[in-house]
Amino acid sequence: MLNKNQMLRLHLMMLFCLLIFFVLIGRMVYLQLWRSDYYAKQSDGNRLRQSRIVAPRGLILDNKGKQLVNNVPGYMVALQKQNKYKEENLVELSKLLDIPLEKIKEKIKEKANYYEPVVLKNNLTPELMVKVEEQRRFIPELMLIVNPERNYPFMDFAVHTLGYVGEVSDYELEKGIFKDIPIGSIVGKSGLEKTYDKVLRGEDGFFMEEVDVAGNVIQHYESKKPVVGKNLRLTIDFELQKALEDFIDGHLNSIGAHAAAVVAMDPRDGAIRAMISRPGYNPNLFVHGISSRDWNKINNNPFFPMNNKAISGEYPPGSTFKVVTGSAALDMGKVDFNELILDKGYHDLVPTMSNAGGEVLGWLNFKNALAMSDNVYFYELGYRVGIDNIGKYARYYGFGSKTGIDLEGEGRGLVASKKVKKDLWNEDWRLGDTFNAAIGQGFNLATPLQLAVMLSCVANGGLRNTPYLVEDILNPDGTVFDRPKREAGKKLEISDQTMEYIRIGMGATTEEGGTAAYFTTLPRKIAGKTGTAENSMGRDHGLFVAYGPVEQPELVVVCIVEQGGFGSTAAGPIVYKAFEEFFMEKGWMPRPELEKQEKVQPVYTSVVTPVQQIVSNNTIKEVQKPAETEPVPVAQPPATANVVKEKKRVVKNSNKKKNN
Repeated sequence: MLNKNQMLRLHLMMLFCLLIFFVLIGRMVYLQLWRSDYYAKQSDGNRLRQSRIVAPRGLILDNKGKQLVNNVPGYMVALQKQNKYKEENLVELSKLLDIPLEKIKEKIKEKANYYEPVVLKNNLTPELMVKVEEQRRFIPELMLIVNPERNYPFMDFAVHTLGYVGEVSDYELEKGIFKDIPIGSIVGKSGLEKTYDKVLRGEDGFFMEEVDVAGNVIQHYESKKPVVGKNLRLTIDFELQKALEDFIDGHLNSIGAHAAAVVAMDPRDGAIRAMISRPGYNPNLFVHGISSRDWNKINNNPFFPMNNKAISGEYPPGSTFKVVTGSAALDMGKVDFNELILDKGYHDLVPTMSNAGGEVLGWLNFKNALAMSDNVYFYELGYRVGIDNIGKYARYYGFGSKTGIDLEGEGRGLVASKKVKKDLWNEDWRLGDTFNAAIGQGFNLATPLQLAVMLSCVANGGLRNTPYLVEDILNPDGTVFDRPKREAGKKLEISDQTMEYIRIGMGATTEEGGTAAYFTTLPRKIAGKTGTAENSMGRDHGLFVAYGPVEQPELVVVCIVEQGGFGSTAAGPIVYKAFEEFFMEKGWMPRPELEKQEKVQPVYTSVVTPVQQIVSNNTIKEVQKPAETEPVPVAQPPATANVVKEKKRVVKNSNKKKNN
């Protein structure tokens, strides 16, 4: 018979056994009922592998269907997601791929919280693909992936408009810039690629496959086909854009300039036919992640290749702004179209503000004053109208606000006013400031696109349209899926008679005696306006704006050449080239035999597979540039900067020099 101590030990042992039993039973219930799905997936993960099928991005086409952006097959090497990788395998991969071991470990660590495979290297060569395939026998988690890669067949063609793509960053995912997409996805980073990213990106698919311990595929299971992104048909005219880009590159080199911006727009509806910013860059460099060498080359360029100067560059509009001052004076009855005003080479109220070189043009009416870009005449108009009314009419034309184009990064510019000067410098307004504002200097800043909108209002009789780049959103088979909504044009609060007077004055600019008389050699009459803005940091900026044909305007062209000199000689030839190419396309003038191009046929290639046709780059050669006449010198106060952050510094320099 057991004594009390023995019974106690026996009872404790029984309780301990029961406790262990209940713990085991509880653990089994927990695993079977609450965690069964999790461990079932873990088990499947040892034999089943899910792979993402990247959806090809939609094509981007010009207005005739020519492919400007497409896709090509791309090969990358990745590691299937594992809890832990063998050190010897990583060392071998480091040697094979020529990637530092620490870099591979860093990539693995970055993707620690994601299920997606860890991409080690993309854009593989055929030789490297063979070597990787051989190593898959020894490294089961090693994968070869075929994905469609973005391709820009014409390199830097319209790069600031089209934009570029890149891998989505952790920052963009954390901030919600891109939602509901997996890590490693390719997204638009700038231009139309970014604005219409959701439309172009499509929806990824996936497929399941059973693999053995070596990673070899045994059997395929369910799959979901990717949904291809929609295509964009733009308003851009490839031939016009290409001809201008080729000409601009040569022209800038010939005059020793490095930066320019051009906008060509249809004044009837706001469709952009060409948009150029120089210098540019090759967007293909960003597709696989740009190298430090290439990035430093772009980033350290003092002329800012990444900036779209056509929409974000803010410049003094110079004498092109005389359209606004003239509109205010004529519309308010402060001057009659035929009234003569004496230009003595300076203005009596501020004698130190004069024409360039003290030039004296004598008695002038509005038409001659605008054609000859006379400063003293417009000083007088500015005095009669006043700065508040100059600002009011500038806003009628859209200055001081974004145009609403379907691109990010658009600048607002600046409209001169007493408040602006007070806010910037805490100084009172003076008459010299009004004179500066009247000729587009001082506190005035405008983007080339804003100038194009202003000129379109003149060309179409006073209707302000919102500029746009995307004509249609297309299905992969070329049928129309949707058309972006566009607001109807807004009628300016300026009389039709005033607009007619402005058109007469601009028409005289390109006639004999005007500052751009060489435009008379074109087969259709063009109306234009020169502008030259002094630049305290170097040579003058040259501007030229024009529309044509005068009888029925179909194209507006605005050009600014940074530090190019007189607008007539720096920017005028580029605008001339634009109309020359446009008229050749219309059949209004013959194209030289060496320049004849095959007619562009619409190309609506299906993008269900990543392989896309790459259209060859047909270079459009230059036509011989016409002889240029010497422009009438235009006295301008110093220019402000082409970026907002420099406004205060340059405006201050301008006021010190000219406001007396």
